[in-house]
Amino acid sequence: MNNGMIPQETIDEVLRRYDIAETVGRYVQLSRNGKYLKGLCPFHSERTPSFTVTPEKQIFHCYGCGKGGNVVKFIMEIENETFPEAIKSMCEEAGIPISWQAPDGEQSERQKERSVMTEAHAYAAKFYHAVLRNTAAGTGAMNYLRDRGMTDKLIEEFGLGYAPARWDTLAQALDKKGFDLADMDRGGLLSRRHEGEGFVDRFRDRVMFPIHDGDGKIIAFAGRLMSDGQPKYLNSPESPLFSKSRTLYRFHAAKGAIRKSRQVVLLEGYMDVIKAWSAGVHNGVATMGTALTGEHASLLKRYADEAIVCYDGDDAGMAAASKSIPLLENAGFRVRVGVLPGKMDPDEYITAYGSEAYMREIVEGAVSALKFQLIYLRKSHILLEEDGKLRYLEDAIKLVARRESATERELTLKELAQEFGASTDSLKQDVFKIRQQEKLGTAGDIPGGSWNNEWNDNRSSAKLPKVSVDYVKAEQYLLSWMLQDRETADIVRERLDDRFHVEDHAAIAAYLYAYYAQGHQPDIGRFIATLQDDRLERATSAIALIEVPFGERELADCMRTVERQVTKKDDLQSLYEEMNRAERTGDPLRAAQILTEIIALERRQKES
Repeated sequence: MNNGMIPQETIDEVLRRYDIAETVGRYVQLSRNGKYLKGLCPFHSERTPSFTVTPEKQIFHCYGCGKGGNVVKFIMEIENETFPEAIKSMCEEAGIPISWQAPDGEQSERQKERSVMTEAHAYAAKFYHAVLRNTAAGTGAMNYLRDRGMTDKLIEEFGLGYAPARWDTLAQALDKKGFDLADMDRGGLLSRRHEGEGFVDRFRDRVMFPIHDGDGKIIAFAGRLMSDGQPKYLNSPESPLFSKSRTLYRFHAAKGAIRKSRQVVLLEGYMDVIKAWSAGVHNGVATMGTALTGEHASLLKRYADEAIVCYDGDDAGMAAASKSIPLLENAGFRVRVGVLPGKMDPDEYITAYGSEAYMREIVEGAVSALKFQLIYLRKSHILLEEDGKLRYLEDAIKLVARRESATERELTLKELAQEFGASTDSLKQDVFKIRQQEKLGTAGDIPGGSWNNEWNDNRSSAKLPKVSVDYVKAEQYLLSWMLQDRETADIVRERLDDRFHVEDHAAIAAYLYAYYAQGHQPDIGRFIATLQDDRLERATSAIALIEVPFGERELADCMRTVERQVTKKDDLQSLYEEMNRAERTGDPLRAAQILTEIIALERRQKES
């Protein structure tokens, strides 16, 4: 990361103004646990809090996913911003004067690439919109949108456009504007020709929907065919700007209403969001043609406590809604589901019955998650037959048993008993057996169930090494003490310098020596701001939370442990050099003897 021309005094002022507990508390519900604050991690799904904030040290760390750092790092992660972007937004909010401007040469290659791609997407959106509104080529698309109930106001507000049917209309326009077409290919606006050189438009003969990031910048597009061809919707590919698993359509416009109401309405399609918006649902968002992900849920949980799922009423929509319920509940949401009749989608329902009916019957009248699951369950059972009723009840009882609320279980069992002529007491007994067998209510943090597979597959490697090797622990203890005391750092530097066995530990020590050499006093939050490396920031925040008794004896013991490991490495290196000399001088017998010593020494080191 490059800070550009941001003065250190400005960074220090930001760290002084922003208390980490107060800042994190805007996004995460924290509760006190001794001198720590704990809550559910906003960066991955979990049931039991593993996210820790330490006001004393002004740092955060999650023992589940490994993310950690100071208050600036938290804003970077939560808002998906670079370091300069986070500092700038925090300065603007706090009224700190912004007296710097990073020249182009100070931008990282990543920032330059993103800047160019963002500019190109903004231009492409204006281009598509102009084609729709002002050209004969866009007449058919305009008629299609009006047939779908899109008013001129909605077309303007949502920036809808049209990609002409020609192969290279946008490519030529981008070329004339001076954009590198290879960059436009990486950004998802163009595609490289299958044969020969050159590029063609990725989107052709489609109604275009701009997709924005959380700050309102256009980062991608969705294009819809007006005919019955396939694919009906074509999305921009993954790019440096766009990630489907992290992006929600219209989130930038809806997040204010979501945060105010603490409620989000989840829809399936772009048209659904627009029509729902016109009906008064200003807290509605949709995924990018993919299933809801854990990252989507974590993003929304920062702003809302309740999720209302309003997917299509057909079989596919109901199945998608059913799959989303456990993901949302495990992220901490109260979940309700808007049930659409007759396999309608929200767009069709609003067109047929009007905005007021949609708000009253579907959004406000959404049923509980359990009620919806029981409705959906009926589709797979023939309730006209006695055997079908029994099988339905068996499956329904399993769903009820997994609900945490005893009141919800009680009321639902009474309804089932009344409908099917069963005894409430017998249904309660069945539920009790299931809860006993599955040990429900005792789930720990980050269980191995399927709800968390996405996080498990993508978890960070920046956590502390999960090893019991003495020298690794010793290095962690040394760094923990060095972060809190300058004199200890001086002692370690004089005796060990950079001879830490773990590479990240050596790097942290080197940064810490330089930090103290500049005259700074111990301040973990400020030190983390100097690291400029995501992995080291996470490792430092984890090490800073280690608490072990400190004294001269403990310090000496840890340094001796590290030195012994260094000696072992030196001995091993000497043996390898001696073996290589024996091989070069034509003494294979001696080389083989040394190799035996090397193998034995390495085995002893692994066992120690």
